[in-house]
Amino acid sequence: MKIKLATACFVIGALLAPVAAHAEDSDSGRSHAVTIVKDSVITTKIKAKLAADHPGSMMHIKVETDKDGVVWLSGTANTQAEIDQAVAIARNTEHVKSVNSDIKIKMDR
Repeated sequence: MKIKLATACFVIGALLAPVAAHAEDSDSGRSHAVTIVKDSVITTKIKAKLAADHPGSMMHIKVETDKDGVVWLSGTANTQAEIDQAVAIARNTEHVKSVNSDIKIKMDR
């Protein structure tokens, strides 16, 4: 039950994160509001897919999308397989042109 609640909270947070980020973002260089919305939608879709597949381990991956549809992944994952899966999820998301990953494997100390 706690896992379902945590997953639901994470998905809701992931869906609302672009709204908060958009409020802080300086968009004076962008020409159209449609581009801003499209970028946020891409980011939100990827975050939701990551949360649905692996809610615990994927929460440490940050997702950003630029105005050209290029997705930037960063943060940490537990294994190379999780990194590969995150990249595959991003690549298979509609309107993504390319994916750049700077995800590192988390080292336990």
